[in-house]
Amino acid sequence: MNLAIIGTGYVGLVTGTCFAEMGNDVICVDIDDHKVEQLRDGQLPIYEPDLDVYFHRNLREGRLHFTTELPEAVAASEVIFLALPTPPGEDGSADLSYVLGVAREIGALLSQEDDPAHRIIVNKSTVPVGTARRVRAILEEAGLEAEKDFDVVSNPEFLREGVAVRDFMKPERVVIGTSSEKAAETMQLLYEPFVRQGNPIFVMDEASAEVTKYAANAFLATKITFMNEMANLCERVGANVDQVRIGIGSDSRIGKHFLYAGIGFGGSCFPKDVKALAHTADAHGYDFQIIQSVLDVNDRQRRLLADRAIDYFDGSLDGRRIAIWGLSFKPNTDDIREAPSHVVIRRLLEAGAEVAAFDPEAIETTRAVLGDAIDYVDDAYAALDDADALLICTEWHEFRRPNFEKMRDRLKRPLIFDGRNVFNVDRMTDAGFEYYSIGRPQSAPDVVPTTMVNGTTERSV
Repeated sequence: MNLAIIGTGYVGLVTGTCFAEMGNDVICVDIDDHKVEQLRDGQLPIYEPDLDVYFHRNLREGRLHFTTELPEAVAASEVIFLALPTPPGEDGSADLSYVLGVAREIGALLSQEDDPAHRIIVNKSTVPVGTARRVRAILEEAGLEAEKDFDVVSNPEFLREGVAVRDFMKPERVVIGTSSEKAAETMQLLYEPFVRQGNPIFVMDEASAEVTKYAANAFLATKITFMNEMANLCERVGANVDQVRIGIGSDSRIGKHFLYAGIGFGGSCFPKDVKALAHTADAHGYDFQIIQSVLDVNDRQRRLLADRAIDYFDGSLDGRRIAIWGLSFKPNTDDIREAPSHVVIRRLLEAGAEVAAFDPEAIETTRAVLGDAIDYVDDAYAALDDADALLICTEWHEFRRPNFEKMRDRLKRPLIFDGRNVFNVDRMTDAGFEYYSIGRPQSAPDVVPTTMVNGTTERSV
């Protein structure tokens, strides 16, 4: 098929590249001239594992194209995906100005065609309920006739940064929201190559598809937040949140995913989508108390690590140098949007600290936001030099098996505040560190917890 992808952010680039990998002819549109030139030259503006392999292959084989000209893309395409930003407004509502603005441009372009060929306009962006209806109304205002000239489809993405390519190529499910049988058939045909192993394609009405995306992210954010609350309780009663996680995660009704305690969620999706869902509920007169609690707890949790370090040093970090490991909101991405690390860093700076930070991929994206407020180093151990403490904010794999002797030698004092529970508590105590994590005892327990797996007793941590 001939496809257009409007917007070349995380979702747009992954969507366009993966569709091209399945043999479609894809043209991606962006208003940023410099970015489009970079993409044409084979330079990816984001870090996403495996994206470069598919990107360069399809660019080389002529299935993936980039332009700043929307008319060119609309004229050449039968299915047009809107992968545009929907940032949160001050009240938490999703800003639809980009989506609706492009819809108006598409309507104007199609209305100028003598006999417009049928187009499918697909909302790939995460949008609140009612957006498909609003896009349809805009196209009808341009003089187009629904079903004859166009259809509007809600096709939410369920991509996790860091594994987005894998998620797109082998989705657990595809959700298609449309009231048009013709559009549903076309979209199913487009996605068939991605679900050859039998994973489902769900066709539903547009409003239900829009709510499904928000419901999924809000529920996952709620699981994370619940475990963070449990971790805070565990610390007060002397329990170990890792053992609690194992105990409840084995229940198939609960599942083992998204049960890891830490310093809160961030990124481009969860914070924005939870806020948007809360705003939608409020706009319809419903007090969605669970969702508001998720936001409140997460805001508090993101401050936790810095507050503990500040309290440790009696309320002031004047003259203290603090090392930070991890700047991205999660591993395997350079995305720092709503990253807990940035909340931590700002609070450390307010308390008078000098901050030295390392991240495998997110140095430049952080520098673009924080500027020269902190020191950036290109080696994890270099961040520790003359530091009074290390704070771990992102659980990159390379942090899991460091040289503890080298860490101890380079830190001014062997003090670690671990916001992602990267290390084993017993091991850190044995290695001579003063080690504070989330929801776990600060000293080795008298009895090593065990669990029985396939008839064999193993340590649980």
